Amino acid sequence: MLAKPMHRQVLVLATAQALFQTASVLVMTIGGLAGALVAPSPELATLPIAAMFLGTAVTTVPASTWMAKVGRRSGFLAGSLLGVLAGLLAALGLWLGSLWLLSAGTFLVGAYQAFAQFYRFAAGEVADEAFRPRAISLVLAGGVVAALLGPLLGRWGGPLLNATYMGSFLLLSVASLLAAGVLLGLKIPPAPAATAQGGRPLLDIVRQPAYGVALFGAATGYGVMILAMTATPLAMVHHQHHLSDATMVIQLHVLGMFVPSFFTGSLIARFGVLRIMLAGVALLAGHVLISLTGTGFHSFAGALVLLGVGWNFLYIGGTTLLTTTYTPAEKGRAQAANDMTIFAVGLLASLVAAPLLQLLGWQSLNLLLLPWLAVAAAALSGFGIVRARLAPR
Repeated sequence: MLAKPMHRQVLVLATAQALFQTASVLVMTIGGLAGALVAPSPELATLPIAAMFLGTAVTTVPASTWMAKVGRRSGFLAGSLLGVLAGLLAALGLWLGSLWLLSAGTFLVGAYQAFAQFYRFAAGEVADEAFRPRAISLVLAGGVVAALLGPLLGRWGGPLLNATYMGSFLLLSVASLLAAGVLLGLKIPPAPAATAQGGRPLLDIVRQPAYGVALFGAATGYGVMILAMTATPLAMVHHQHHLSDATMVIQLHVLGMFVPSFFTGSLIARFGVLRIMLAGVALLAGHVLISLTGTGFHSFAGALVLLGVGWNFLYIGGTTLLTTTYTPAEKGRAQAANDMTIFAVGLLASLVAAPLLQLLGWQSLNLLLLPWLAVAAAALSGFGIVRARLAPR
């Protein structure tokens, strides 16, 4: 596996992904619970999670633009150092009982995420064409470690210090610092000098049907996943589950998100990207159906596992399809526009999760996802039919 330089670089990126995703999953696991401790009203409990997605949305384009000038390695290192600062600031917010300082810290986790989300694209850049789908999948597979470590660090750090969850965010800083150390070993060939200026205007790129379908599919997977995942710990505590149960469900969910990454690339190569993305939509619909069976532990766990696998198929499928829509000279703005949109959807989903849960309850909240999924299925099917008709025979 490590015989070629590209394999070693993918391993570096996968390790960095595992450590970054640990920080992200930690925030997703305890962000709403920590927010509830310092928020003036229950509706604001998920503000720290929303702040994380806001940080990603507003930092994505500057991060991409800066990395086009200084290179991926420098950008990735800067992002990991933002993660170190993020954990310290969030911990200070909990010590002082300040929702706004806590949210400022998670905002910086989002900025870290803005840089780290380009790990998967960097994997595509260091890999040859044959290895590219697997490289993208294997980097995202680093999240398997995060599935186990993120919720555990959140739980272990919770009672570590006097201010509940303060220790969890300090552990986030440690994980980010380790990621910086790993990224020192990253070596990516420099981009051509024309990369920043060459190629088509952004509007011409995003008007391509393939770009729109890739973006909408990935944004659907991300938005549906964030809405349900953000609401899950709050819903479980509301239905008298312990934090340890909520932690286990989030672990199972994140395993569902990333374990398939070991073979999603191979499935795409065998069955085609659109079939895998449609399977992702079907799995997300399965999440909704299982959520309707009740509010017991097994209902939450089964639904969240399908939620994770469905996200994986749509997100990796969308990323793979997106890489066919731009040239090397266009990659910076094409990738930034895609990811900024996806994380803006994630921001909106995280903002409305707590109010919708308060207003509708867990099961009705999930029912609202079905029309969205129906539109995604129609878009993918329609694009597949048109592309098949236009394909040379």
